[in-house]
Amino acid sequence: MNLRHLFRVETLDARFASPTGQPLPHAQPSKWNTREYFVYYAAFLTIPFFMFKAVYDVSQPGHPSYQYYEHLLQPGWIPGRNVDNSDAQYASFRDNLPYMALVLVLHPILRTGYEKFLAVQPGKISLPDARLQRRTTFDVAFAAIFLLALHGISAFKVLAILALNYQIATALPRRHAGWATWVFNIGILFANELCKGYRFADLASFFLPAETTAAGGGQSTANWGTHLDSYGGLIPRWEILFNITVLRLIAFNFDYLWSQDRRAGSPIEKKNLDPTALSERDRIASGANPADYTPRHYIAYTLYSPLYLAGPILTFNDYIAQTRQPLPTVTNVRPLILPYALRFLISLLTMELLLHYLHPLALAHAQPPWSLFTPFQLSMLGYFHLHLIWLKLLLPWRLFRLWSLVDAVDPPENMLRCMSDNYSALAFWRGWHRSFNRWVVRYIYVPLISNNSNNNLRTPFTTYRIPPALRSASAYFAVFTFVALWHDINLRLLLWGWLIILFILPEVLLRTLLPPSKFPSHPLFYRWLAGTGAVGNILMMMAANLVGFAVGLEGLQGLVRGILEGWAGRGFFLAACGTLFVGAQVMFEWRESERRRGVGVKC
Repeated sequence: MNLRHLFRVETLDARFASPTGQPLPHAQPSKWNTREYFVYYAAFLTIPFFMFKAVYDVSQPGHPSYQYYEHLLQPGWIPGRNVDNSDAQYASFRDNLPYMALVLVLHPILRTGYEKFLAVQPGKISLPDARLQRRTTFDVAFAAIFLLALHGISAFKVLAILALNYQIATALPRRHAGWATWVFNIGILFANELCKGYRFADLASFFLPAETTAAGGGQSTANWGTHLDSYGGLIPRWEILFNITVLRLIAFNFDYLWSQDRRAGSPIEKKNLDPTALSERDRIASGANPADYTPRHYIAYTLYSPLYLAGPILTFNDYIAQTRQPLPTVTNVRPLILPYALRFLISLLTMELLLHYLHPLALAHAQPPWSLFTPFQLSMLGYFHLHLIWLKLLLPWRLFRLWSLVDAVDPPENMLRCMSDNYSALAFWRGWHRSFNRWVVRYIYVPLISNNSNNNLRTPFTTYRIPPALRSASAYFAVFTFVALWHDINLRLLLWGWLIILFILPEVLLRTLLPPSKFPSHPLFYRWLAGTGAVGNILMMMAANLVGFAVGLEGLQGLVRGILEGWAGRGFFLAACGTLFVGAQVMFEWRESERRRGVGVKC
């Protein structure tokens, strides 16, 4: 495999590979060798150098801003360079990477040993059902050990929440179970945050008087709770990572509730589908068998170790289908797993080099006076800050997906595009945390906009006689409000969610008013018009994500003021828009090259 093939989207996720390799309808001829694109090549060969240099210059000890963030840097492994390890979320991942790599190696070895020496051999059940039984038994056992190692005694808090959620789905009347699922799980998000993981010291102080002592003058109840809290495992703050588990709890409950809409019999048998070659749509829509919704399978799914900490997110139906029958993409390591591992290592090395030579994360924490920077430097600090956020999320997701692929389960890829390869707000949302986007579409958006007559999608959220436009708008509002609250319960992320809605509307409106069909004889004009709109989209997406994940609203206002003050700053802003226009044109042609290979990706 050459380097060009390595960075194709279908190499990253085999779901997008064309079975025939034939071009899609309306795919345009290549423009890579035209005069227009040779101009763009000149821009790509020169401008990125100055972009990197701008941030490199302000990351040097001699720059006036260095004194504000020097204390946030640590000695790096590159001689003569300090590393910016100031982001707590990525620092936790980076510091524990050797241990996670060790578990990634040991987990498949232990499973192989279990299945070879200890697993029950198939008797009267089919080979796929025997495989399901063996794998889920191992998944439950390993998850118990993994959970105790991660969270210590707090593992029992996680299990208690899982037990309550299972009872909601299976014990409550069906007409109440849907609402109860949402109320319980959203309530858990708030309760975990407000109660700080239900520390035993807090529980002891609340339920028993502080001065109460054990018989014989032993420890006070508060100290007894503190003693239990000391057994918190490798990650004592389990509640920080529980948000991803909440998504699996909701997925199980609704997959179970929707399965009751189907009549008796296997949908796969009724449709005469080959269980060894099911598409992802069939695996998710057909559903598991009624006998599959057991406590063992529920625990195995919700606590599946490779995906427990950060995802990507699988539906329960997909997990059961792949556990029963592995996909062709994971039965041979060469087509997908080895290139994917190489992509992960390249991304990890890229992140390390950036953190050693560029320090926008530490600068954002230190908040030095913006007057110390030129407009170009300010914009590049924001630009590279977003890319480092993208990388710090991409690396854990890809590591855990790699672990899952090695374990013969193929979840969706979370990050399909580079941060700089996005020009559409809608497509950006589909490609950023893609498995979460698909989860939101399945469990929130489609039920909200669907008609009540669709039994397979009927939920307590289904509305009656609401105009489609209003229903769609309310669905977007519900989706992004939930997404913001799910990430973290704070005003900054809520503003981020609402800004995304606001910034999507112009794109939707312009796509409706100015479709390509209105310019059949002027394709170049339409492409340039779309490029102009893409510039506005990119600026709005950068603004929204800087507010939500980087500097907040006040920090963004400071950056904008620093960039646009004076004629020099405004002139730079126009030049930056021109650069974004060039980038958009290259992105358009990159998508066309995918269509020419038969790949149709909506992001």
